[in-house]
Amino acid sequence: MNICVVALGKIGLPLAVQFASKGHKVIGADVNDKVVELVNAGVEPFPGEHDLDVKLKQAVDAGLLTATADTASAVAQSDAVVVVVPLFVDAEGVPDFGWMDAATKAIAQGLKPGTLVSYETTLPVGTTRTRWAPMLAEGSGLTAGEDFHLVFSPERVLTGRVFADLRRYPKLVGGIDEASTRRGVEFYEQVLDFDDREDLPQPNGVWDLGTAEASELAKLAETTYRDVNIGLANQFARFADQNGIDVKKVIEACNSQPYSHIHQPGIAVGGHCIPIYPRMYLWNDPSATVVRSAREANAAMPEYAVDLLAAAYGDLTGVNVLVLGAAYRGGVKETAFSGVFPTVEALRARGAHPYVSDPMYTAEELAAHGLPPHQGETVTAAILQADHAEYRTLTPADLPDVTVLVDGRRTTDPEAWKGVRRVVIGG
Repeated sequence: MNICVVALGKIGLPLAVQFASKGHKVIGADVNDKVVELVNAGVEPFPGEHDLDVKLKQAVDAGLLTATADTASAVAQSDAVVVVVPLFVDAEGVPDFGWMDAATKAIAQGLKPGTLVSYETTLPVGTTRTRWAPMLAEGSGLTAGEDFHLVFSPERVLTGRVFADLRRYPKLVGGIDEASTRRGVEFYEQVLDFDDREDLPQPNGVWDLGTAEASELAKLAETTYRDVNIGLANQFARFADQNGIDVKKVIEACNSQPYSHIHQPGIAVGGHCIPIYPRMYLWNDPSATVVRSAREANAAMPEYAVDLLAAAYGDLTGVNVLVLGAAYRGGVKETAFSGVFPTVEALRARGAHPYVSDPMYTAEELAAHGLPPHQGETVTAAILQADHAEYRTLTPADLPDVTVLVDGRRTTDPEAWKGVRRVVIGG
């Protein structure tokens, strides 16, 4: 097949490489000229994705992957189009479709009869049918479901391990009609490989969810579940703090029984997915009180961590506090909706002077994100925000003036911190 992948970001580029690795000819379309230039040179435009550098070069050298800034032209040469353009939402979860609308209009200009269009960007339920289908039809003069096929098939991978996740998790597909769904299933069966998994109710592979709406809901539901579960764990942790209980031991005990799957509490829920998609679900279903309460509980955790610091340290006015970790999770160089931002804000609100360090970021990069980099200033308190592997071996010798450490991820070694007040969330 000839395949076009629209948007060569942290999900789109690995997808394009995966499709090329199966012998298909792939054109990646991106509005960033620098990304196009790097991809055509076989150079990854961003770090941190396992095996991407090797696989990208192989695909480009084999003549199976090229990039262009001309989306319409790339679509016109393709049998299938996979769209992974970012969708932004505001603090209330209201979607901003600007980038996706622009990409969809460009796709429509090059769309020809018989083409499959698959959206992988997480969407509110109903978007594929009620927004993309009419927009593609209007721009192309073709009829959705008759002249071209249209499906929603959510990405279900984590950056840093995309290739492994593509094999491990079933690929969900739902179309605007039966023919579209069937075509979508056939497409993904030709471009993906799957690990054997005995734990699934049906064989691992491409799963037909019947409709685009079911597929859209599946992505929102699985992510919202995680947010709600973490919110519950955080509620348990705060209660445990009030009553001198170690919530970690409680959760381990609960999860020894097969019907309990309590997640871990922590200082923040960050990234492009878990903090955002529950809000997107609430945009569809504003009466979902459980979802709303969990989102509010999780959003309050950075300030709660600062409360724990103040309770252990005392008045934070004028105190230099080091926030360890700008990334939203360990091992990933990404600050999207990271807990570092509300943590810094909460410290400032208490009169503290916050500084930030992260082994994955330079001082200049932190400053570019609006974060005050730590450059040797004496700090007497610290909050661990990201669970980087480097922090597992952190000791008081690394922070000699710190008298209180709030470990928001339970990453540091408690034995190493004897003699220094070390506080964790949940006892």
